[in-house]
Amino acid sequence: MNRIHGACLASVSLLAWPGVACAHGFGALYNLPVPFWLYGWSASATLIVSFLIAGMLLSRPGPSGNPTTRDIGDALWLRALGRLVPALRLFAVFLLLLCIVTGYFGNRDPVRNFSLTFFWIIFLLLLTYLTALIGNVYAALNPWRTITDGIARARRGYGEGRFRYPKWLGDWPALVLYMGFIWFELFGTGRPQPLAIFLTGYTLLNVFGVWLVGTHAWFRHCEFFSVFLRLVALLAPLDYRRDASDRGSRVRLRWPFAGLLSERPEHLSTVAFVLAMLATTAFDGLKATQWWVSLFWGDPTGMLTEWVGVRPMNAIGVLRPWFIAWESFWLFAAPFLYLGAYLSAVWLARWVTRCARPTRELALDFAFALLPIAVVYNVTHYATLILTHGLKIISLASDPFGWKWDLFGTALKFRAPILPDMGVVWHSQVGLILFGHIVSVWIAHLVALRILPSRGSATASQLPMLILMIGFTVAGLWILAQPLTVMLMR
Repeated sequence: MNRIHGACLASVSLLAWPGVACAHGFGALYNLPVPFWLYGWSASATLIVSFLIAGMLLSRPGPSGNPTTRDIGDALWLRALGRLVPALRLFAVFLLLLCIVTGYFGNRDPVRNFSLTFFWIIFLLLLTYLTALIGNVYAALNPWRTITDGIARARRGYGEGRFRYPKWLGDWPALVLYMGFIWFELFGTGRPQPLAIFLTGYTLLNVFGVWLVGTHAWFRHCEFFSVFLRLVALLAPLDYRRDASDRGSRVRLRWPFAGLLSERPEHLSTVAFVLAMLATTAFDGLKATQWWVSLFWGDPTGMLTEWVGVRPMNAIGVLRPWFIAWESFWLFAAPFLYLGAYLSAVWLARWVTRCARPTRELALDFAFALLPIAVVYNVTHYATLILTHGLKIISLASDPFGWKWDLFGTALKFRAPILPDMGVVWHSQVGLILFGHIVSVWIAHLVALRILPSRGSATASQLPMLILMIGFTVAGLWILAQPLTVMLMR
């Protein structure tokens, strides 16, 4: 054990490198209160201490390996909410249609159009964070599920599908759609009409998908919002899910993060989806930094200058499509780079412990331990948008088309953004990233204790995972600490 802990300390020194002392948020520079290298060392040391404490204090889970849960489906307040679900499902469909209609016919100004604020901030961000806190409410209110269920009631056999969904395909369709959606998010025009076109096309895709493979298979493996939010919900203390027949549901109360232990991916595609959640968020933060932009437009190799005959910044019109293609390549490559790093850590853990369990099975065992990191990355990169842009939904509710209506008397409410103190933002981001990684360390330890024969081998198996998580931590802090660059070619 002493050799294990010593190797851990030595490995950290390779990862906690110093960096520049400036941070980004709201497009402005912020000087860190202490040098960045000190944050890196402190975060690494905290993870090491958490690793040592987990190794000493955590005990092997029971034979079932599943945390205790309590069925609360008969609670009075849940039954009362259950009566509202049909109306809420119809309201969700109304909001989807409102986003589409306002996107096509509303004001062209993104700030004055309901669709962009509601979809990107309220639906995509706020619902994600609520899911991590209270469970998978999207499973009950999914508007595309409501639409296809309505078609199934009107047309017999529609929801059963025409083909049996192949088990080997796993969640790969959802991952492909998710990556396409992220590309649209990062490289789209940010205007209402393209969003309306996307929502229209995605609605038709859901209708066709259910017809093709059936309701259960489509929303289990292909509809990427369902897959994404189902994974996020594993962190929540409330476990809501439909039963196997999709005709009923149950609600259970459990400890926070217990879902990460009671559930296990069935397919490597789910592992890739988890890594994509982490990698795409990190790439989105990285792509706006001066360091990243200078890799292309600074032309460190001189190849672009030789090709176009002038400095790249003087040939933006010619090089802009190549820049988008270059960034698109790295966006789609990022999840597989992260997956490769994760599989390497798992393979090394297997080699260190001489475990007979195949690398693929170990990769499935530990995959959900990365979900807290993916979720806190999302929070640290995007949560401030709820304050700077999300509160505008109160005024937009009264004037969704931007036609100077005031339906509810709120058209002039919360139109100005709320800008929190940058020092508070930075320290909150550091704290959240560190918290997510500590939770991941503990979850991974508990999984190791469940599947490996001894406490020593379980601790040894977590050394490569600890190094991986320290790398993720320092890299995440480094990205947050970089100054933003706003360029015309974006």
